[in-house]
Amino acid sequence: MSKTLTLTASDGHTFSAYVAEPAGTPKGLVIVVQEIFGVNSHIRSVADGYAQDGYLAIAPSLFDRVQKGYETGYSQPDIAAGVEVMKQASMDKAMLDLAAVMEYGKSAGKAAIVGYCWGGSVSWVAAARLPGLACSAPYYGGAIPTYINEKPACPVMFHFGDADQSIPNDKAKAVADAHPSAITHFYSAGHGFNCDQRGSYHAESAALARSRTLEFFARHLG
Repeated sequence: MSKTLTLTASDGHTFSAYVAEPAGTPKGLVIVVQEIFGVNSHIRSVADGYAQDGYLAIAPSLFDRVQKGYETGYSQPDIAAGVEVMKQASMDKAMLDLAAVMEYGKSAGKAAIVGYCWGGSVSWVAAARLPGLACSAPYYGGAIPTYINEKPACPVMFHFGDADQSIPNDKAKAVADAHPSAITHFYSAGHGFNCDQRGSYHAESAALARSRTLEFFARHLG
């Protein structure tokens, strides 16, 4: 079962969040962080997938601070527009919104975070700055190298694509080298390989990354 609700961050900001509920008692909370395209049909389907695997999955609309209800597809104009919205988004404010999601979903148990594209960068920063997270699984966040000096406070599993032009291999490997305690996986794929609505979708890599992420969540959420 799924629904959309309104949450309130500690600074009074209200934002929408897509909530996908499991059939039985939740095995934990999984926060799903959007790409630059908003909480669109793909991100909702990702949340639905984690709910089917037994987790309470919540995808907050982190771009609501810039533009309420922002949601697009994957055309070149959509990409350009999403980049402009992303430039106006604050990482610090995103942490406030994620904290509100954790508070709402605390009854589900321990919390994990997974993010894609921009959400991958957010998920990496959250591992260092969002108290109480059990683990973080960032996928190909273009700004992760910018935040290479963050100090994660929970286990992290990185997913990078070998052919990702947004995060060249040398930069991704520099992140892995700087954080040897993190698990880092590289795939024979490009940026956005998890998204089945994009031309860069790589089904084999997406399935492998997802299976690894689920095992990671099972280990740390209990």
